[in-house]
Amino acid sequence: MDNNNNNQIQNANQNQNQNEMKNLEKKVTKNLIKDYSNLLNGNSFKDFSIFVENKSNPFEIKVHKSILSSRSPFFNESLRQESLSISLNQFNKKEMESILSYIYYGNISFENKENLIQLLEISIYFKLNLLKEFIQKKILNSINYSNFFQFLFQNRNLNSNEIEIKCFELINQNFSQIQNNENLFNLTKEEIIKFIQFKQQKKEIFQFDFFQFLNNWIEKRNKKLKLRKYEHKMNSKKRLFHSFFSLFDKDSISKQDFDKLKQFDFFPKSFLVDIQNKVIQDNQKEIEEKWKKEIEDKNKEIENKEKENQQMKIEMEEKWKKEIEKMKPIFDKYGDQYQKDLEYEKKLEPIKKNFPQFSETRIIIEEEYVKKLQEWINDNDFFSKMKKGFSAKKNGFNSQNWHKAVDGKGKTLVIIKTTDNFIFGGFTQVGFNGDTGRINDSNAFIFSLRNDKGDRIPAKFTYKQSHAIYSGLSYGPMFGDGTYGNDFWLSSNLQPGYSNIGYSYNLPNGITYNTNEGKSYLAGSFNSWVVDEVETYFI
Repeated sequence: MDNNNNNQIQNANQNQNQNEMKNLEKKVTKNLIKDYSNLLNGNSFKDFSIFVENKSNPFEIKVHKSILSSRSPFFNESLRQESLSISLNQFNKKEMESILSYIYYGNISFENKENLIQLLEISIYFKLNLLKEFIQKKILNSINYSNFFQFLFQNRNLNSNEIEIKCFELINQNFSQIQNNENLFNLTKEEIIKFIQFKQQKKEIFQFDFFQFLNNWIEKRNKKLKLRKYEHKMNSKKRLFHSFFSLFDKDSISKQDFDKLKQFDFFPKSFLVDIQNKVIQDNQKEIEEKWKKEIEDKNKEIENKEKENQQMKIEMEEKWKKEIEKMKPIFDKYGDQYQKDLEYEKKLEPIKKNFPQFSETRIIIEEEYVKKLQEWINDNDFFSKMKKGFSAKKNGFNSQNWHKAVDGKGKTLVIIKTTDNFIFGGFTQVGFNGDTGRINDSNAFIFSLRNDKGDRIPAKFTYKQSHAIYSGLSYGPMFGDGTYGNDFWLSSNLQPGYSNIGYSYNLPNGITYNTNEGKSYLAGSFNSWVVDEVETYFI
């Protein structure tokens, strides 16, 4: 039983470590993309220009020669000459910006499905094979009933077999609904031949509506050719009919339609004879096989789509793993600080979740400290609504800036952290207000949250005598009388002032005012401590 428990614990730890590494890789990749995006959109170190001098919208884009040559075989070949610019007049600005965003940080916009073919042409031109495969798969996933003609006609320049087959599949699936669509009659002879071969390879049956289409297509074609003589029209029609029907397998023509096919004058008679001979013996069998094949094809289509999506995911993961490996020297250089930031953010997650008012703190990372503050303040309305109004690291180590932020706010919570990790502060219900001097507040208190000397636990020190706080523009937060004795205060640059608890606030039993213990209780010393951060909260 002990071994099983140990194995379970070990497996759980391994899974946790793996998840943490995956999250780290994702964050590193996200930062990498952001850095390269900033590099493209900024102006630093750009040493090369791309000019497009078309009449409608000439433009220049400044880029980094080393990045283009390392990411694109086209640019690697084109930029070998000692030149500071290149002209690419066949592209517009939007197309160039899209391809540069991909070259720099692997991002390209697919918001407009109409420009996918153009993007595919561009990826081929710049020899970006991975992008070419990705866009082609994006096109295949974008082709649907409403746009397949558009993609089929645009593909004529690209001659992509995958795109053509996907369009043929949709034509095949929806033929009965589109047989009178004008786009269908805009197919070329070569495309019709490929479509016939496509159906033959799938071993599908050609229904009568397809032969009607062929007949009408030939009629429209002859009309466009403007053949005047009757015999020329008939000869042209006969040649086209026979060129098409020479492609058909006899078994691929619907036997149920053989009588209807007789109306076409130039239909090869041998087909009709063979079909008629086979009608009785295997009509039922072929119907069953047809349905079986359609079911199998549908299942196969679903399976292929799932495989394509999985393969795309694998390819993208492999791509970014390689990119991360290339950037390993940078990760090694900055990894320690990143790891520290990551650990800090992880520690702060419970605080963000349970106490959102402290979600931006750079001091309070222990839930125990937050709960102590909530207990000591004993004001749920203030505690739940308060927000951070001042941070020395963000707003500056300056007493004037501190007073601008906190003066007149009433209830105020001040939290201070030293570079030696002492955490202390004070709370006043009256608050600070410019140069008003000494202020009474019997409900004020000061506190120590973290004091590693002697393993001291968090403690609250209540108001005892004289004045609770002192407000002066030349000082930061000052708790105590201000004239006869301050328990702690910060100077004009919020560094540090001094700490000598016990004049206006009660000390713990056994400690007296103006002793070394009283002077070092909050910050570890009387006045040699250094402030790392000051945070101030109010409603």
